Amino acid sequence: MLKRAYKVVDAFSSRPFLGNPVAVILDAEGLDTAAMQAIAGWTNLSETTFLLPPSTPEADYRLRIFTPRSELPFAGHPTLGSAHAMLEAGRVTPRNGKLVQECRIGLVNLTVDSEGPERRITLDLPAATVTPLAAADVAEMEAILGRPVDAGAVPSIVNVGAVWAVAQMADAETVLDLRPDFARSVKFEQRLGITGITVFGAHGGGEAAIEVRSFAPSCGVEEDPVCGSGNGSVAVFRRDRGLLPAGGADYLAAQGRRVGRDGRIAVKVDATGKVSIGGACVTCVDGFLAG
Repeated sequence: MLKRAYKVVDAFSSRPFLGNPVAVILDAEGLDTAAMQAIAGWTNLSETTFLLPPSTPEADYRLRIFTPRSELPFAGHPTLGSAHAMLEAGRVTPRNGKLVQECRIGLVNLTVDSEGPERRITLDLPAATVTPLAAADVAEMEAILGRPVDAGAVPSIVNVGAVWAVAQMADAETVLDLRPDFARSVKFEQRLGITGITVFGAHGGGEAAIEVRSFAPSCGVEEDPVCGSGNGSVAVFRRDRGLLPAGGADYLAAQGRRVGRDGRIAVKVDATGKVSIGGACVTCVDGFLAG
């Protein structure tokens, strides 16, 4: 029986069991799509990734990303966690502190700072499109969430590969108190063709500027513990709605408290509008997958 190198990496945390775990299969050659989907269903994590040789010389490796139910063209925490796994295993070496990941959305640039426990990985978010939600869809979102959203910043669909309906709530405590209607959200997500709903609200103080939660029950993930693409979509939304300084901003987002995690996502929006997200990663499982 073939053994494939396998890691589970917590992204957006330097301490085990507090970030968002991604299962990483480092030796995915020979697995077809059905086998990858079956493995992702078995791990039952929000995402499982499969590392393959690149199809273009510009990339260091190719990544396929699966939820328990479907394949994604891009996702944030699997991108960071997979890069961490490859670096730790000695499978890739940064070139001038840079890596290039190939995935279904195209090429994703990553920056690697430091080594070992001090390593921080940052990705450049793929180009985004923003589409305001219709009034009827905003009303449905509010019914799903059980709370009103901020009408001053029109909720929108933000497509960064993963596709999130994004809304601002009154504050961080409102975000933390949400108890969404997941059955209703599945229908909403499927009708709009989106990954899920991501919401955020401002903290009144402390290290984190905002609290974020991401819900994707149609993908088999009621709540993603610490979501990179969700946080990237929030940054795009805040930029487009004038909620960030015109010259750019750096801030820290918190996510995961309601599911027993304590993730921290470093977000940067530069003066041109480019969004980068990053953080620490730590390996929690290191071994082999049989099959």
